[in-house]
Order: sequence, then C-alpha cells, then structure tokens
Amino acid sequence: MAHLLAANPTSSPSSLKLFFCSESSITGSVRTTGYYNARRKRHHFSGICRCSTSSSVVSTELQIEKLNEEEEGERRRIRSVSEEERECLVCENGWRVRRLVEKDEEIRNAANVQAEAFHVPVSLLNPLFFVFFQAEVLAGLLYKLKNSPRDRYACLVAEADTNSSSKQIVGVVDVTAMREENVLQHLPPQAPQYLYISGIAVSSNFRRKKVATALLKACDVLSGMWGFDYLALRAHEDDWGARNLYSKAGYKVVSRDPPWLSTWIGKKCRVLMIKQINH
Repeated sequence: MAHLLAANPTSSPSSLKLFFCSESSITGSVRTTGYYNARRKRHHFSGICRCSTSSSVVSTELQIEKLNEEEEGERRRIRSVSEEERECLVCENGWRVRRLVEKDEEIRNAANVQAEAFHVPVSLLNPLFFVFFQAEVLAGLLYKLKNSPRDRYACLVAEADTNSSSKQIVGVVDVTAMREENVLQHLPPQAPQYLYISGIAVSSNFRRKKVATALLKACDVLSGMWGFDYLALRAHEDDWGARNLYSKAGYKVVSRDPPWLSTWIGKKCRVLMIKQINH
C-alpha cells in the first residue's frame, strides 16, 4: 500500500477525493431529483383533485336536472291519469260511468256500495259483522288498485249524469284481465285472455233504474279500449233477475259449477256466462 502511494503520490488522493466527490454528487443529484419529482407529483395530484371536484359539480348538476325532469314527467303522468279517470265511458239512462278516482273518500264510497250489496245479514250481531265486512271489502279494493296494472284492472263507478259538483256513487263494477283455463276452454284458440266482470253492485235506493245496465255497457267500451274480444262473468244459477240482466246485455251461459262444488260443499251453484265483443 505504501509502495503504491509512493509510486504515485498525487494521483491516489486526488482519485480518492474525486471518488468521494462523485459519490456525494450522485447522492445529491438523487435527492434533488426526488425532491422535484415529489413536487411534480404533488402538483399533479392537486390538479387531479381540482378536475375531480369540477366533475363532481357537473355530475351533481346533471343529476338534479334529471330528477327535475323525472318529477315533471311524474306530474304530467298524474295529470293524465286524473283526466283518464274522470273521462266518461258511458252516459246512458241518466247515468254516467267512469273509472274510480283513486282518492280515499271515493275509494271508501265505492267499497261501501259493494259491501252493502253483498253483505249477508246476520241476526243479533249484524251491525258488528257489517263493519268487519266493510273493512274486508275496502282492503280488497285497495289491494287491487295498488297491485294491478292500469290496463289489467279497473274499478268503474256510476253516478247521476248531472252538473252537480258533489255526485254520489250509486254503482260499482270490477273489470280484470284474466286467463283462467276453465274459462279459456270455452273461447277460440286465438283468444288467450278475456275481461272478467265481478263485484257489480248498485246502492239499494237506486236499483231497477238501469244503473247496472250502464255499468255493463261501460265494460263493453273498456274492452274495446283495451283490445279484448271476450268478457266473462258468473251468476248464481237461481238468481234469475241477474241472469236476465246479463242475457239482455249479450251474455250467454256456457257452463255451470261442477256438482261436487255445489252439492257436497253446500255453495250455491253458479253459471259461467260469456259475451263476444264485435269491435
């Protein structure tokens, strides 16, 4: 080692010094480069944050605009539904038939008409049983209105055809699109479904005044609007008044309940009546 230093007394220290200086320079350069890179990254991220914030504002504005459009569309739909509900389907024999307006008071009035018509009096506890029956009918009507598509179910109501603002509901009928096999077997193959008429009821003070006739006529009109060719209903076999009404409206008997349903169980036998609509 001493020999090498003596042979080149100046080069070794210089080279060593240069070596150490080079290492220091490299280290400093690395640190400096890292500092600038860090600054560039910070600026880069801050730029991204600013862009992201701006995008969020734009996105929020678009969402608000979309919500406003949806709300306006819903308001237009409600207005159109209200107009459709108030549209008269039939004006006949002094009675006006339309769709039920889905408001609490009118729904209750319609349910009360049906409850009055279909309640079977019970001795002693009749008032109490009638209250329970009213609640049952109301719950059923609310369920159908809430869960049925508007082009598959309708509750039609009849009222006096006058200019009075406070009109009393005097008749009600339910119209439902159905496809039960025991009815379809009596229809042509090209008729995959039909309108089923049920719950037809008239207030006791307005019976025998052509209210039921107007309700059935409105069912015919509704079937044309919905594109159905057949209507079906059931009546008790021994209810000759109802059967005569339906026969005059164009319904024909096609079948009756099986014996085991009426004889063994003790229920009244019903007949199935079908009407074809010629559009």
